[in-house]
Amino acid sequence: MRIRSILGALVIASLPAMPALAVDMTPEDIKKLVDDAVERRLQDHERREGTTERRGSSTGPANEPGIGSLPEVGKERRTESQPALGFGSTGSGRLVYAKPFVAAPKAIVGGYMDIQYRSHRKGVMETGDYNTIRNGQGVTNGFDQQRFVPFIYADITEHLKFASELEIEHGIRGAGENEISLEFAHLDYLINEPFNIRAGILLVPIGKFNLLHDSPLNDLTDRPLVSQFIIPSTMSETGAGFYGTFYPGRTSKLDYELYVTTGPCGHNPTGEPRINEETGTKNSRQRKCANSADGLDINNGKAVSGRVAFSPMLGVEVAGSGYYGNASPTSYNPLSITAVDWTLQKGPFEIIGEAAWAYARGNSRAIPGNTFNGIAPGAVMTGINTFNPLAAPPQRMQGFYIQGNYHFMPSFLTALSPKRFGEGSTFTAVIRYDQVNLNRDNRGESEGQLEQISFGLNYRPVEDAVFKISYQYMPKAFNPNSGERIHDSALVISAATYF
Repeated sequence: MRIRSILGALVIASLPAMPALAVDMTPEDIKKLVDDAVERRLQDHERREGTTERRGSSTGPANEPGIGSLPEVGKERRTESQPALGFGSTGSGRLVYAKPFVAAPKAIVGGYMDIQYRSHRKGVMETGDYNTIRNGQGVTNGFDQQRFVPFIYADITEHLKFASELEIEHGIRGAGENEISLEFAHLDYLINEPFNIRAGILLVPIGKFNLLHDSPLNDLTDRPLVSQFIIPSTMSETGAGFYGTFYPGRTSKLDYELYVTTGPCGHNPTGEPRINEETGTKNSRQRKCANSADGLDINNGKAVSGRVAFSPMLGVEVAGSGYYGNASPTSYNPLSITAVDWTLQKGPFEIIGEAAWAYARGNSRAIPGNTFNGIAPGAVMTGINTFNPLAAPPQRMQGFYIQGNYHFMPSFLTALSPKRFGEGSTFTAVIRYDQVNLNRDNRGESEGQLEQISFGLNYRPVEDAVFKISYQYMPKAFNPNSGERIHDSALVISAATYF
């Protein structure tokens, strides 16, 4: 009312300055002119102040979430007096703009991508349906944008956080041909540094690489063999647990994670084992489960996983981790994976690595409900999922990698172009040795072994982006087109960046 009085007085005071308009005006005309001007001024004032209270009514359209012209709704923040979005809210199409993040943006969108070119000595690269035309020969070289991975992170409150990662592999392929999945998506409730709660789709803490597997982080294009076949990175499952950090000494640190999750998927609906000499434990991941199209629990059992990492001083970390869960839908055939990983940094030098052991107990024997080959439950399935027709499917697997990095920046490049080779940019020379055995139970000549030596050089213009080149010597490799172990080598060039 006070604002209306002030505006009315200002309008009346301005009338003597407009004699052409004041002449021949009756008192009723002047009153209407004043009322109209006051109404317009009051509306302008309310828009500038963000007022949402509607005069004479507490349920008018000014209380509608997301009120305003549609082009500006996404920019305008909800005011303190505006009610939160709920089923009692009124409105139409504009309600989609009334979400909390529009009112107070908290979500952060980012991600990473990579692109690679590889040239092999042997035709190990698959050609899909054209394999039959090429008589299963495959091709020797090609381009691939292997991963496009958007991130969405959000601070919901000071103590409640959200993190997610959506992975799109081989995105050039059509719908149904590429792999699109949630790598992880979880809520964290932060209590204190030693103890915090996490629930959702979780990265299983087996080894360090499964937790830090992003392409821009790695100094070589391909993931270590042990992280492909023994620890099937990226391995994630739905579940809950907790994590935290302790400081046992002045310079030491102890980190831990412990989760209960859905568990592995070790058999097809027909009873055929999914763990084999060709793919290792890859197909036992929850996302690959053929028993349940929606990735739910197949046996009313859960898996337990955890990792403890100790850092006695800056630049040194040693960790142990484990995973245990039943992989069979009709019997007790547990899959266990144990791993150790290490990181040693001193100046420009770095040594990292992992070793892992997997035991799929009972994977070599038929389970109850087996229909794919008619073997009685408990009988050994000789020649199933193995390259040796006299051997049984693998139960025990192991592997490791060790990698040395040397970071450097030639001074002449810095002098030549300080903007491109200045602070924050670096070169890294890399050498890595990989070895895995995908069937330790086969006492004869093991066709389950893979071996690889990689030499690489990469350039980082900034820490978050990298250009890589590497040469891979593979005395023991696998050709998926012919199903044979071969001797191979490859040149791999790639680029990866966060965004």
